[in-house]
Amino acid sequence: MATVKTLAKGQIVIPAEFRRRHGIKPGTEMQLLEYGDVLYLIPPVDDPVEAASGILPLKPSLTEKLLRERRKDFR
Repeated sequence: MATVKTLAKGQIVIPAEFRRRHGIKPGTEMQLLEYGDVLYLIPPVDDPVEAASGILPLKPSLTEKLLRERRKDFR
């Protein structure tokens, strides 16, 4: 984890290690996502579907939970 400071215009400096690792160069557009009190800075990816693959845990299976609930509704 790295700590950054906000500059006068609201800018932050992303440490060089992170820029190199994620291929961030001057002018790179990034997405900013807010989830509750957490801000996510998301670098661009070539294939967003591939990048998101496997991001959710396998257990508990939300699909299995939904199917169990639906079965109860039909009884």
